[in-house]
Amino acid sequence: MYAILDIETTGGKYNEEGITEIAIYRFDGHKVVDQFSSLVNPERDIQPFVVNLTGINNKMLRNAPKFYEIAKRIIEITADCTLVAHNAKFDNRILTTEFDRLGYEFDLNTLCTVELSKKLMPDLESYSLGKLVKTLGIPITDRHRAQGDAKATVSLFKLLLAKDISKEIVLSLIRKDPKRQVEPKLVDLIQGAPAKTGVYYMHRKDGTIIYIGKSKNIKKRLTQHFTNDNRKSKRIQLDVTTVTFEETGSDLIAQLKESEEIKHNKPLYNRALRKTLFNYQLNAHTDEKGYLNLSIQKADGRKKAITTFTNYQQAKTTLFRITEENNLCQKLNGLYETEGHCFLYGLKECNGACINEEPTEAYNTRVKSVIERYSYENQDMLLIDVGRDREERSVVLIENGHYKGFGFYNLNHQITNPKILKSIINPMPNNRDTQHIIQSYLRRHKVLKTIKLESKEVY
Repeated sequence: MYAILDIETTGGKYNEEGITEIAIYRFDGHKVVDQFSSLVNPERDIQPFVVNLTGINNKMLRNAPKFYEIAKRIIEITADCTLVAHNAKFDNRILTTEFDRLGYEFDLNTLCTVELSKKLMPDLESYSLGKLVKTLGIPITDRHRAQGDAKATVSLFKLLLAKDISKEIVLSLIRKDPKRQVEPKLVDLIQGAPAKTGVYYMHRKDGTIIYIGKSKNIKKRLTQHFTNDNRKSKRIQLDVTTVTFEETGSDLIAQLKESEEIKHNKPLYNRALRKTLFNYQLNAHTDEKGYLNLSIQKADGRKKAITTFTNYQQAKTTLFRITEENNLCQKLNGLYETEGHCFLYGLKECNGACINEEPTEAYNTRVKSVIERYSYENQDMLLIDVGRDREERSVVLIENGHYKGFGFYNLNHQITNPKILKSIINPMPNNRDTQHIIQSYLRRHKVLKTIKLESKEVY
């Protein structure tokens, strides 16, 4: 649990500043579950430059509560939390000083979004909150007011959690939190999970990730893990003490995250999924008469694949469908062995390429259309799909036929703006498995929208 906050002060000498405004959002890693904001009477004058910066003046604070009057609420909303702020060292020092004056020891672990941003997005020009959120396309209102800045920090922190592929943020907190070291009941882990699409992580007592999975319903999938009685499930049930998760909204992004993070983290119980996801591929070649032929072959990294398949039956079923939908020839595609015409020709669903009746140019045009649709080779495009809530969309970036990464954006973003697109995309490696996941998904599902890009070299 996180307490994301922002504090405005009077300015002045070090350790003599007073709080003029405070805003705190209690954040569970996915959504805000509680919030508090208030002006505060600092019982001292505000420096003129601060008045110009924030718009808060002495008259506004005359009837505001003093710090001791809101101290209990601050303790309640930050209980069992890690304090998160933009320049957390400053905000934590101010709070600690105020509580010291009341004789109360205020001691929380802290995370600084400035430091996290520098680590996870190292090439940005500026890490001030105003310039950072502008670069990332995060909306911000009431700049230099506690509530506006704290709300923007929530959005920034949510983005940083998504970019943290190594899960360093979550792992460090699990190790620091002694309450998570107690072996919980499996039913408690299930109850704490959402019935939503995303990726989940099972941890040992020391925080080590032992299993990564994805599901369209995380709660239901965990129930299956913790009620199965096979050997692997029983071992997981004994080892797991904590489950964390990330909602993705999009099932495609859940699959891509699961694949990459298993490779990166190498969890103990994901050994099978570290292997290649597919065994067959669809290839094309030109025969001696000039016709383009499609064929199913064993997966081979040395040969360029149009698309890939988990097993042979899946590949054969898809090729039959492609052949029928595009009036192609079963004989040329290796689906009908004959010396004469193919079966579809007798049904008038093949134009006679099998017996050289159809011109090669007309036939090959349809085959090339299939290749372009299924391979996305040399294409620049965005795959837009559902996000984690109604106001959000997910995006997968394909550049020059290569998967570049994924991200999330609010509906007010200019998603085709290269600077904004670059800032929200979490860079990911392009490999045979990611291509297989994307191609397979596009064969079986429809995304909300596909946007063709004209601008090259987003990265």
